[in-house]
Amino acid sequence: QVQVVESGGGLVQAGGSLRLSCVASGSILSINSMGWYRQAPGKQRELVATIRSDDSTNYADSVKGRFTISRDNAKNTVSLQMNSLKPEDTAVYYCNVLGTDTYRVRRLYWGQGTQVTVSS
Repeated sequence: QVQVVESGGGLVQAGGSLRLSCVASGSILSINSMGWYRQAPGKQRELVATIRSDDSTNYADSVKGRFTISRDNAKNTVSLQMNSLKPEDTAVYYCNVLGTDTYRVRRLYWGQGTQVTVSS
C-alpha cells in the first residue's frame, strides 16, 4: 500500500540542469532514509545520493559537487538537483525509500523510475 513516485526526468543538453522529485505516500509510519539510484543500459544499478532523517548525506564520487539531494520531511518528499549534467549521467533514476509501514515492518521501497537523457 506504499507508493513511491518519481517525476522530473527528461531530455537535456550537456551542461544543463534537471530536478527530480520523489513522493512517498500510503501506509508509511515513518521514513528512515530516502535516496536516488540510477541504472544505465548494460550497467548495474548504482547509488547516486542518499539522505537520512538527520539530514546527513552521501554521494557517489561521480556526482559530488554537481548534484544535491534534499528532503521535505513534512511531505515525505526527496529531491535531486542535478547541475552540469554530462552524457554519462544518462540513465533511469530510481527513488528509494527505507521506511516502516503500518504493520511496523521496515521495508525498502522503490519507485518506477524516471528517464534522464543528456545529449552532447
